[in-house]
Parts: sequence; structure tokens; C-alpha cells
Amino acid sequence: MHRRLIALAVLAVVAVLVAVPAATPAPGVDSLALRNAVTVNAIKAHEAKFQQFANASTTEFGFPTRVDGSVGFTKSVDYVASKMRSYGYSVTVQDFTFDRFILNSSAFEQVSPTATTYVEGTDYEVMEYSGAGDVTAPVAAAGGIVIPSPGGVTSGCSSADFNGFPAGSIALIQRGTCTFREKAENAKTAGAVGVIIFNEGNSADRTGLINGTLGAPQFSLPTIDTTFALGQQLFEASKTGLTVHIAVDASALTTLSQNVIADSPTGRADRTVVVGAHLDSVTAGPGINDNGSGSAAILEVAKQMSALGTTNVNRVRFAFWGGEEFGLLGSEYYVSHLPKAELKNIALNLNFDMVASPNFVRFVYDGDGSATGTKGPTGSGNIEQVYASYFASQNLATDPTAFDGRSDYGPFINRGIPAGGLFTGAEGIKTAAQAATYGGTAGQPYDSCYHQACDSYPSNLNLTALDQMSDAIAHSVLTFALTSSSVSGTDRTAVKTDWKGNHRVR
Repeated sequence: MHRRLIALAVLAVVAVLVAVPAATPAPGVDSLALRNAVTVNAIKAHEAKFQQFANASTTEFGFPTRVDGSVGFTKSVDYVASKMRSYGYSVTVQDFTFDRFILNSSAFEQVSPTATTYVEGTDYEVMEYSGAGDVTAPVAAAGGIVIPSPGGVTSGCSSADFNGFPAGSIALIQRGTCTFREKAENAKTAGAVGVIIFNEGNSADRTGLINGTLGAPQFSLPTIDTTFALGQQLFEASKTGLTVHIAVDASALTTLSQNVIADSPTGRADRTVVVGAHLDSVTAGPGINDNGSGSAAILEVAKQMSALGTTNVNRVRFAFWGGEEFGLLGSEYYVSHLPKAELKNIALNLNFDMVASPNFVRFVYDGDGSATGTKGPTGSGNIEQVYASYFASQNLATDPTAFDGRSDYGPFINRGIPAGGLFTGAEGIKTAAQAATYGGTAGQPYDSCYHQACDSYPSNLNLTALDQMSDAIAHSVLTFALTSSSVSGTDRTAVKTDWKGNHRVR
């Protein structure tokens, strides 16, 4: 789930510890033997390897990382592929290439009327695939800005929003409705020399930094996003005269990445259960929670299913995705390159992205949309119910999380394939009610090292969360491996998302 090359602050994280009930039988499939076999110590051993591989990238990057194209990522791929072969799975390593965005440095300053230096990662971020450039110019606001916003702002979405725009200015645009690329292209056509897109401000999740993407390279103007508060200040100042300086040193590098696809030796190929986790990290760190935790957990589940001699009713395909942090690229490549007949054979997708967050909540994807208003394709509610029943049997509370397309289940639900999974939280803030239920600290991120160098082994793993969630992963994988019932029936409805990996596109 992306930050930047220069965001390298090291933060200490203390694991949140709560009492863990003894293993008990769960409803439906008897998964107790598998859950007992999948241990935290074994998962930690895989995580230690991921940290070792990340450390091998230090010579090239100056710090540990498992980003696509690094030695750390390549070693992670080789390790997982070798392990899965040794466990008796049929393994394919699938190559693909993409243009990796590389940010070397940036600056954003108000020149006049009040000299002010803004802080990257706090006040602003460089949008993924921003063009490089160093410009100092007046700021001119595009049409359609609405403060306060009721939602659905169309600022910058049409050429009419730039009628009278003074060429040679930096365009100030409010987030909303159309894609950031459309807004930026319209500004460029109007003669802008740089672009600032500020958050919409109509809801709690549209006030901070956007973490946005322009979707692909080949955009020529330096483009940043800001918080709603800063955007509002810039908007007011632009009415009487505002000059700013934006500098972005960035490029795109064609990069090889890989997916590791491993099939169980038994089970119906026409009812394939795809169990996925992404193997890459962001550039800035080793990615031990995001997403070493999910990768290590499903690797150990695969190992123990083989060791226990599980004979599957349905084929289980364990998938370790590359390129997630750059836009779900590995899972999208996999899905888009499957022949139609094979795509039809996918019964469901289970996704595990961050399952050991230090300040955790036990989040379950809201398959039926009853809590968040966004449901998954037909059958996703059945997957959600498996988790609900399991956690209830263990006397463990859960919270719902929405299908926002933020992780590798996105390409599956966009094609109408039912999906579900687990998540322990990223940069979101823990509420007082959640702290009362799960322990931990209200008002703090679920993972304060999210997309940073301090997402490292062993400090950024909550072992209680990892134990509980890996048990739930084992139970769900075994349940769908052994079921003789259809999860989705015959109706599949695609769900449209506005994320590209962990970057918003609009």
C-alpha cells in the first residue's frame, strides 16, 4: 500500500498486545489442525528473510528496500518460488515490465506575499508520474472550486474551467469527480507551467494529502497535491496575488517485475481459489508489514496445507504479486492476460495486505456492502460471512472495511469475481471506540511506519494481530479449498474503483 524515496524518517513502534484465546474449533470446515500448524514463529522466519533481502538493496538505494527492480525484490521472488516448489506446488514466475516512477527530490515554497517553505509529506506530495521541472510563477485558480464543498466538485474537469486562464501561471485545482490526469491535461492545454491539486474537504477522508497518481508517465508539468487546509489558504491568497515555487526532480524507469503463481497439486481447475498477497514494498523501506506480513502468512499456510496432506476439492492458486505499490500492476497483468476460459474458472479471490499492524484493528472486507454501502460482486458477502462466523467462534470482534479497490483484489472485483480478505489498517487513524475494543492508542495511525523506512523487522510487527489474522487466513483458505458449493452462483457484477494501487486517480 506508497510514499517517496526521500521519506526515510525512522519511527519506533511498540507492538500492541492483547490476550489471545486458546485455539478452539471453528464453524464449518475443521481448520484446527491447520491453524495449529501455522505458527507466528514460522511466519516470522519468512519475515526475517524478507528483511535480509531488503538489506541487500542498500548498496544501490542507500537503505533497505524490496521495491520492484531492486535486489531485495528479486531475492524475495526467488525465495518464494523456491519454497513453493519445495512444498509440492506447480510454480510459474510471470514477468512483466512497467515504468517505475522515481522521485529524487522536490520543493514547494510560497515566494510572495509571505515567504513560506512547505514540508513534503505533511503539506504536500509530488503526484506519482509528475513531470520534472523547476518553476516560479503566479498561481491562478481553475473554475469550479467550491468551499465548503458538498462533494462532487468538477474543478478542472473541462476546458471551460480554464477560460481566461493566464498562460504561464501555476494552476490551482480542487479534487473531485474526474481523474487527476484529466485536470492536469486541461491545465497544460490552457498554458499552465505547473499544477497544484488540493483535497476536496467534504469528508474526513478528503482533508489530508491525496496520495494521488497521474496514472502513467509522459506528463510534462511538475504536479503536486496538497491538504485541503493548505489548498484553501492558497485559493484565498490567489485572489489578491500569490507566487509560488515548485521544483520536482523525477523520472520514469522501465522496470522488470514478476508475479509468483503456485498451484496446488489437487483440486478442480474449473473452481480455482486465488489466494493473493503482494510481494513488493514501496521504495522507502523494506515493507515488513506492508506487505511482508501477508506474503509470509500465505506462504506458511501453503506450506502447512501441503505438510498435512490436504486433498483439495478446488484448486488453490497462491499468488505473490509484484508492482502493487505502483498501481496493482502485477494482479492487473495476471488477470488481463488470462484466457477467457481460465478467467471464468476463478471462483473467488482472497486478498491479504497488511495483517500485523502495530496499532491494529481486525478489519474484514464488507462483501455485502451492509456497513459501508459498497458491495463486492455477487458471492463477496458469502466470503465476508466466513470471516464473521470464524471470528465470532473465537470471541474476537471485527470491523468492516470497504471495497475501495486499494489492493490486489481490485482487478478481480472489476471483472465481477467475488472477493474478500483481511486487513489490520494502514495510515488511517484509530478511533476511541476501536481502542476500547482492540486496545492500542486512539488518535494514532494503525501503522505509524506505513510506507516508511521503519516498516522493518521485527519492530513493526504486532505478533498478536499476526497470530489472530494468520489463523483466520488458514481457516478461510481451507474452507474455500474444501467447499463443494458455489460461492457466487451465476451472477457477477463488476465493481468500479477509483484507486490505482494505493494511489487515488481522482
